[in-house]
Amino acid sequence: MSLISPAQDILFKALADPTRRALFERLCREGEQTVGALTAAAEISQPAVSKHLGVLKAAGLVVYRADGRQAHYRARRGALAPVVDWAARMESFWEARFDGLEDLLNRMDQ
Repeated sequence: MSLISPAQDILFKALADPTRRALFERLCREGEQTVGALTAAAEISQPAVSKHLGVLKAAGLVVYRADGRQAHYRARRGALAPVVDWAARMESFWEARFDGLEDLLNRMDQ
């Protein structure tokens, strides 16, 4: 049984790439940006930036807005909630394992 839902899996895959993570982090820190502004700060081509933004959009991490010929992107509020939920479940999983290990070590010391 997997502890990761399909939606969480898509988010993890989207954020696994360091370039996508950097683009997402920039949008989180600096707010809405045009593709041109994001490309100027990245060390990759505009088509590559657009492709990465498409993956982030498909994962629900960013929102797209057209303004004439300009494409604007911003981080979607609450987009990381599924990742936070997964991390919380994993925290309780590991806490239970460490509690069991502590109990075992205490019994071995007796």
